[in-house]
Amino acid sequence: MVNLGSGWGLGDMSPDLEVELARLRLRNPAILASGILGSSYGLMRRVEEAGAGAITTKTITREPREGYLNPVFVDLEFGYLNAMGLPNPGITAFKMELRRAAENIRIPVIVSIGGRDESEFIEVAEQALDAGCNAIELNLSCPHVEGYGLEIGSDIRLACNIIRSIRSISSRPVFAKISVYQARPDIVSRYIGSGADGVTAINTIRAAAISVESMTPILSNIFGGLSGPCIRPIAVAAVYEIRREIPDVPIIGVGGVDGWRAALELILAGANAVGVGSAIARKDLEIFREIIEGLRGFLASRGFKSIKELVGYAQRL
Repeated sequence: MVNLGSGWGLGDMSPDLEVELARLRLRNPAILASGILGSSYGLMRRVEEAGAGAITTKTITREPREGYLNPVFVDLEFGYLNAMGLPNPGITAFKMELRRAAENIRIPVIVSIGGRDESEFIEVAEQALDAGCNAIELNLSCPHVEGYGLEIGSDIRLACNIIRSIRSISSRPVFAKISVYQARPDIVSRYIGSGADGVTAINTIRAAAISVESMTPILSNIFGGLSGPCIRPIAVAAVYEIRREIPDVPIIGVGGVDGWRAALELILAGANAVGVGSAIARKDLEIFREIIEGLRGFLASRGFKSIKELVGYAQRL
């Protein structure tokens, strides 16, 4: 639990952490990021009980994927490197888990969708919507799976076509999860113009690590996605620029959120909510309580009544 320390007592004050995100109402801005625990009802329930404001599932594809062989995860001390390979049960099997979540979980469930082409995105989205998800996140930026993610998102015209197709079948919010390479106001504007309600910025960054002892790449896939505190300044810059150039766009800021200070930094840059991902490997689900208590303590100590007051605060002159 976060140590609020001297001068951080909440007393009778209870600042409001509720946020609105493209028609979604979250009890607080801390969201489980995609790729961590959102593959079963039981795990999603644990995340809800831990205090998260919303849940993003693992990326779901049309067919089941086993992912890559070990090693798939490396703790680099300054960050993390992973190449999981988008393991998931496939949409047909996942619909049962999603229906249970829709019936029993009270916080928004955002389904992350991946595909090799427009038709796969549409098929998976249709089934996720039918099973009762609250929103969709389009994975247009996974850096380490051939034919998915970044390879799709690097073709801006294709990405816009996918967004338009999903928008045409969904009355629920649609987010585009983007890489640092896509986190440019001109590209984001095209995504919004194509029907995206908001963006999730940023995905992990393509990277590799080599063992000096064995003199070989550490990951079985060689290339993976870099995450953790080392990419937070990059995420902060991306969020800051998007908010500055497109003031009204809903943004989920992701990248290196390992505590309440990191979450607050992204919010001050312009994020409406923040995704919590690889830090769970070190702090487990307790990190959600840490973030919630820390944000509430900070608001109370500074006299703010709502977290909404701090969205993009660093950009105010």
